[in-house]
Amino acid sequence: MATTGLMLLHAMLSSLVTVHVLLRKRDVGTSIGWIGLAWLSPFLGTALYWLLGINRVANRARAMRRMHRPRPTWAAALPSHQQEPGLAALDRTAWRLTQQPALPGNRITRLENGDAAYPRMLAAIAAAEHSVLLSSYIFRDDAAGRPVLDALIEAHRRRVAVHVLVDGIGSGYFLSPAYRRLRRHGVPAARFMHTSLPWRMPFLNLRSHKKILVVDERIAFTGGLNISRENLLASRPAAPVRDIHFAVEGPLTAQLAEAFARDWHWVTDQSQPLPQPLAQPLAPPPAAAPDAGEVTARVITSGPDQDLEKIQTVTLQAIACARRSILVLTPYFLPDDRLMAALGLAALRGVAVDIVVPQRSDHRIVDWAMRAHVGPLLKAGCRIWYNPPPFDHSKLMVVDEGWSLIGSSNWDMRSFRLNFELNVEIYDLAMAAALAEVIRQRRGRRLRAAELALRPLPLRLRDAAMRLALPYI
Repeated sequence: MATTGLMLLHAMLSSLVTVHVLLRKRDVGTSIGWIGLAWLSPFLGTALYWLLGINRVANRARAMRRMHRPRPTWAAALPSHQQEPGLAALDRTAWRLTQQPALPGNRITRLENGDAAYPRMLAAIAAAEHSVLLSSYIFRDDAAGRPVLDALIEAHRRRVAVHVLVDGIGSGYFLSPAYRRLRRHGVPAARFMHTSLPWRMPFLNLRSHKKILVVDERIAFTGGLNISRENLLASRPAAPVRDIHFAVEGPLTAQLAEAFARDWHWVTDQSQPLPQPLAQPLAPPPAAAPDAGEVTARVITSGPDQDLEKIQTVTLQAIACARRSILVLTPYFLPDDRLMAALGLAALRGVAVDIVVPQRSDHRIVDWAMRAHVGPLLKAGCRIWYNPPPFDHSKLMVVDEGWSLIGSSNWDMRSFRLNFELNVEIYDLAMAAALAEVIRQRRGRRLRAAELALRPLPLRLRDAAMRLALPYI
């Protein structure tokens, strides 16, 4: 009788898992795997699915979206900008995905490494009058982070509304000195998805990889730069990291502030409210920010929530719209089959596809997996170049030297699907030309298909084994 009861319970639980998978999972392989595990591993399979298979991030996002008012209609009324047909199609795609307009009137300035970016960020915080919003994946209390912490604490003392969001793993899981120092001085700070309770989503992959600093909604900074001493190349750190960050002035600062506000509400459940007007996401219309330049740009966020794969979708559309050239600079290159196929097809139709990756990244297993992954691209005619040391953490994409993509996301499944990321797409010929030149200058030795084929068998097996971990590295 006891055995029969356990069998019935197993069948009931496995049926519930099957129904949930069929209704919620899109990937066929993943769905089959979870259903098979639930039925073939009594109780253990169900428990694993409950802990690891349910996207509680998306569930929570849907609940929070119902709490907020719908997006206002002012965005649709903003003036359009002129583009060639391919870029106009890309603009329409991004608008429909994000429901955010590409805003004209911005000035975007490229900043090389922490040596150029940190002083500009410190000056902006020192001049803050109303609000400072900062989000960073890595924020360390070291030679780079300590001056930023001092500036934030000082701004808080003079009654500027300072809010800081750091990732719960990237900025230290067990110890987070920067976070703790801010809290000791009364600065409102929070750690993104940091908890020891499994039902509160402490998943290693679901990280906030965004880098945002917005001061008074007047000037903002975004890109790929973390806050750590490795980015101060002038100080000759032991493991230097090159990176490119961007200063933004103009209407786009409102979209960056909105992105921060959504993340802050997510982490704090609105228990630590932002000051008005930031307390209500979407409240300040972009038209309220004065024009500062001639660049048209749009913020795109993505994550395993309501923003699922938005950056990847825009990237796919950009590749599809390309007619002449695609230039990519990325620290890690492990895209999924859709992006691989899109790049290969672009090369086959005559688009010059150039991808620049580090000669040696800060994660050797990523380098190994990449070598086992890129064969089809080389066969299709894409060119892959090694970026000489030091390690370059910059993330840039330029299409037809008229459209650019900057921000935090790498070219891997972790960034495109699992992490919370923020990119900015730019419709500007001068900016595209400048970034295209940066990418071309960082091309070193070219990776050839023959080089991959001549690797000894043990190395090919090692690289192929690492490629199996593609969704997680």
